[in-house]
Amino acid sequence: MSQKRRIVVTGMGAITPLGVSFESSWKKLINCQSGIGTITSFDPSESPCKVAGEVKLGTLEDQFDLDKFVDVKEQRKMDRFIQFAIAAADEAIKDSGWIANTEEEKFRTGIMVGSGIGGLPSIQRTAVLSHERGIRKISPFFIPASLINLASGQISIRHGFMGPNHAVVTACASGTNTIGDSARMIAYGDVDVMVCGGAESTVCEIGIGGFAAMRALSTNFNDNPTMASRPWDRDRDGFVMGEGSGMLVLEEYEHAKKRGAKIYAEIIGYGISGDAYHVTAPESSGRGAVYAMNLAIKHAGINIDQVDYINAHGTSTELNDKIESLAIKKLFGNMSKEVSISSTKSMTGHLLGAAGATEAAFSILAIRDSVIPPTINLENLDPDCKETGLNFTANQAVKKPVN
Repeated sequence: MSQKRRIVVTGMGAITPLGVSFESSWKKLINCQSGIGTITSFDPSESPCKVAGEVKLGTLEDQFDLDKFVDVKEQRKMDRFIQFAIAAADEAIKDSGWIANTEEEKFRTGIMVGSGIGGLPSIQRTAVLSHERGIRKISPFFIPASLINLASGQISIRHGFMGPNHAVVTACASGTNTIGDSARMIAYGDVDVMVCGGAESTVCEIGIGGFAAMRALSTNFNDNPTMASRPWDRDRDGFVMGEGSGMLVLEEYEHAKKRGAKIYAEIIGYGISGDAYHVTAPESSGRGAVYAMNLAIKHAGINIDQVDYINAHGTSTELNDKIESLAIKKLFGNMSKEVSISSTKSMTGHLLGAAGATEAAFSILAIRDSVIPPTINLENLDPDCKETGLNFTANQAVKKPVN
């Protein structure tokens, strides 16, 4: 990032369709287990898409028990995406061992949580209630329960962190952007610690219905949900909606070192761009993705042959998979066959604004454990993707040093 202050990751947390911690999610991921199933949060019988990657609710092991994280009286004041964010942040902060004791330390610790859509289920419920029973029946908690910035706000209040309190809304890039933007805040000296990530919970009638109306969701695997998310596969027919939250604790290196914190990884590069083309479709040459990746590598000060693994966006949609593959091939050229690539969305579904943060955690765990997570359901490689000659880590995790 071309700065003097180095940024490291000292804590992680995750709530995903696979599990209610980053370790449990990771274990299932590298064992090729899918978290995708038939939708349970509403009756999907009228929906063209009947599958999603839902967080498993309940009191059993590896189920999300909200009562463990949020007081019953407070639960109605926040949409599910905020609840997921709180739980993942609690885990990440505990994992980091960071406690801000003084007022100065509290002001030097910030929060940045992104979301693509925010409190859509609360918006849906309130719209129906208002229509059926009148405007006076709207809850006074409706607005703060739905606002995207209240994920970071609730975490700030809960832990007493008084540094930058910020939200990023850049659709599916939201979680990734919070990490890059938080790293820059630390680099510029605004803070020493940032809790950052993304959260999403849009598995509801209008969430699924809206994306289905765009013909973006998979509809051909309603009877076989675990097969529905199949990035780069010839038979893919759309993405699978997922939900959850991923959180990282970023810290200035000397600050972390001084307190003896464990360090998972260092963030050395960040690139961001737009291809100025279309509201949903990527530009056919992949120029936006090429520019962003090249910028991250340039800021990192490394050569392309030092990149061991790419956790791809890999949505399981025809255009994204094809053009992302082309962009990677363009940037890495003759080195592209040496880079391991996979899409963990094949097992989690697409967590929208939480995707980038959960996938950053998975990438860090790939470094820690020297293992490349697989892309499942990759049975017949799409001809356009096959032409690039890329290694998509099909159907089995691979042991490999990842630096």
